Parts: sequence; structure tokens; C-alpha cells
Amino acid sequence: MAIFTIARRTKFFYYGNKRGFVNGNDMDDNDSKYLALAIEKAEESVLAGGFPAGAVIVSDGVVVGSGISVGNLIDDPTAHSETVAIRDACSKLGASDLTGATLYASLQPCAMCLAASVWANVSRIVYACAKEKVSDDYYGRVSLVVDPDVAIRLDHVSEMESDVVSLVEKWEEMQETSGR
Repeated sequence: MAIFTIARRTKFFYYGNKRGFVNGNDMDDNDSKYLALAIEKAEESVLAGGFPAGAVIVSDGVVVGSGISVGNLIDDPTAHSETVAIRDACSKLGASDLTGATLYASLQPCAMCLAASVWANVSRIVYACAKEKVSDDYYGRVSLVVDPDVAIRLDHVSEMESDVVSLVEKWEEMQETSGR
């Protein structure tokens, strides 16, 4: 298994085990609403021919960015839904600093998307489906760990996980029928 270490501002982010996760203990009232929007974006991604992942970024109760995962269609391996949502939010806000914003993602962010969130100063990530529920191939065989001192909080909302697992399974069936 590949291990990545990202250092920034003396904070270290490790990929390798699950230490440091918050599992839905301190959820905001609107988390389910915004997570449902991220799942809708994942459905939109599948309909567009992309990977079944979607994301929205919310700042002060307003959706400021959204993204679908169509990197396979535009030949851009960095075009995951989370990075697309970050680019969208930064463009709309005219700033690269998303301090105070929450990223809602249908799937647990991969190492690249977590790193992009850290660089954009996203304060919190809420996701519906844990990576253990889908194929390891979707994560480059890299597990995600956040150092306990990390400045970004990750919340897993397992109550919405089955919706995303069903969408991934639907997408996998579509891939098999299309011969991809």
C-alpha cells in the first residue's frame, strides 16, 4: 500500500489508517440536506458518463460550489467531484481561501481530494459513503488517515451510505454493459 505524507503549516496528514475520524457525532441540522445535494450531483455525474461521485461546498448556509466527477471524459485525472467543487467555489468567490466552508461529498474523499481541501482551507468535510463500501480500485489502494491535530474535520453520515452504494453499483453495471 502506498503511504503519502503531506506537510503544511506544521500539520501532518497521513494516509494509512482511520485515526482521527469523527463519525457523525457533531452533525449540523442542514448536513442531510446538503449531503442529499452532493448525492444528486453524483447521479448527475453518472448521467453525464462520469464516475458516481458528487460534491457541493457550502459557506454561511449558501452553496458556493459544486462538482461532478468527469475526469474520465475530459482526460483530467484531477477532475474529481471534490476538486471540481473547490475550483467552482474559488472561482465564484474570487478567492482561494475557503476557510469556514464545508465540503459535502457523496463518497469519502481520496488522498488527492483531501489534500486539495486542506490547501483550500476547507474547514470541514461531510461524506455519505465510506471507502470500505466500494472497490479499493476507486481509491488507488490508498487508505485515508488524518492526524488528530489536523485542522479539518471529517464526518461520516452512514445513514445515507446505502444511497451512494446503490448508485455505485448502478454505475458499475453500466460500465460492464458498455464494455469499459
